[in-house]
Amino acid sequence: MKVAVVGGGSTYTPELVSGLAAECQRLPLTELVLMDVDADRRTVVGGLAERMLDAQDWPGDLRVTGSLEEAVEGADAVLLQLRVGGQATRLHDETAPLACGCIGQETTGAGGFAKAMRTVPVVLDIAEQVAERAQPGAWLIDFTNPVGIVTRALLDAGHRAIGLCNVAIGLQRRCAALLDVEPSQVQVDQVGLNHLTWVRAVYVDGADALPELLARHGRELAELLDLPQELLQELGTLPSYYLRYFYAHDQVLRDQLAGAEPRAAAVARIESQLLEAYRDPALVTKPPLLEQRGGAFYSEAAVALLASLAAGTGDVQVVEVRNDGALPGLRDDDVVELPARIDRDGAHPLPQAPLEPALLGLVQHVAAYERLAGRAARTRAATDVRRALLAHPLVGQWDMARALPDLLDITVDAP
Repeated sequence: MKVAVVGGGSTYTPELVSGLAAECQRLPLTELVLMDVDADRRTVVGGLAERMLDAQDWPGDLRVTGSLEEAVEGADAVLLQLRVGGQATRLHDETAPLACGCIGQETTGAGGFAKAMRTVPVVLDIAEQVAERAQPGAWLIDFTNPVGIVTRALLDAGHRAIGLCNVAIGLQRRCAALLDVEPSQVQVDQVGLNHLTWVRAVYVDGADALPELLARHGRELAELLDLPQELLQELGTLPSYYLRYFYAHDQVLRDQLAGAEPRAAAVARIESQLLEAYRDPALVTKPPLLEQRGGAFYSEAAVALLASLAAGTGDVQVVEVRNDGALPGLRDDDVVELPARIDRDGAHPLPQAPLEPALLGLVQHVAAYERLAGRAARTRAATDVRRALLAHPLVGQWDMARALPDLLDITVDAP
């Protein structure tokens, strides 16, 4: 099996490489290609990847390239983990919206929209190369944010794609630790949209342990999610930590306007330190600092998905897929995040109980925005751009929708 990683110069890559090498029994990987347009990054990260694989006696073939065509030629799966414009654009996305009173965040709200507008056209171009050069039926696994919108764009264009996020596996591992059980015993029933999900049940050997978790560990979970413990008790769920931008909107905005350091600045600092560490020829394992970068357990989620697609195991994983009637209240072609059964034919969403009105209204609102955002990223029409911004609950005002395209440097093709 050949796997290509587009964005292979990411500081995440050693995490992925470590997971791929460790799971060679489950995943019959014989060739791994790391592709990146940044020559320095691919040299540094590729060098560490080679040392890590050598240290683990991995028998496969590693290649590092700047050529997309070479990377995807004959690939069985292509993993997308790119950031168009690098960390500088992330910082812009997290700060520019503040000028008109909008929260700055790289995956949701105005900043997430700017990222989608930059990213979708690039990803669709990559997908065309995959369709032309990869093996018939090759999978596109998208970890590129905003995952929901990017995955929707790929599926709308007819590509064989599944979206992947690390939020579900992160909560699963945290819940397993709090309950003092093995992660393999725990399954989280996480439903919603990417970065807009709630865990409504935490099954341990088939029994729901969420009420026990909230009763015994509510404080720790609230601190983890950066949300009030009373909110978790009120909802009876574990919201994604990205829901802080909705449930604590005014406080987040006050903090940002008061000069709180953007996450992008902290990440840029960490990345600089990581890349310097990666240059050390004696380094053959992922450094502890990588845990501060974010994306915890990303490699495990990616490897598990690839292995199940290859072997057709039929196990259940939380992924981004077409709704196809699984979650009542949403359209069949909406891209949802929920448990799905994985086999060689893809991810098959499991039927879900309806969301409570307190959750459903927000999901429907953001699903409508994602539909419009996907259209705007394809047409580049000013009208589509403004309508998408108007539809987002973190924007939703005409003056903001008019001002944000210029603030965010979004290029449009028509008035």
